[in-house]
Amino acid sequence: MRAKIENQVLLIHHEDVPPYKKQGSVVRNSYFWALKSIADRAGFYKDWEFDETVWIALTRMLMSFTESGYLGYRETVLEFHPDVQIPAELKVVSTWAEPQDEDDP
Repeated sequence: MRAKIENQVLLIHHEDVPPYKKQGSVVRNSYFWALKSIADRAGFYKDWEFDETVWIALTRMLMSFTESGYLGYRETVLEFHPDVQIPAELKVVSTWAEPQDEDDP
């Protein structure tokens, strides 16, 4: 999930947040509601916001869903820009995005 930090608030790109589907998988919908329950803001078509106070809980939750094996790696890992220093609380569930080649479309 593409992520960035602004003013000690973690922002997860709205297109990468798992969608809730009425007839969807129980695990995927549980993941949606778990993320939403600790988000400070989780609006439609807006990046989801997580204050620094919940980063440890978020990390534990992401690790739990990652280890379950029911969701894909990219759905449970935070992906930061290569120039960003990842906070210690989030390192275990984070990685850096591949640098984009400017010649690629």
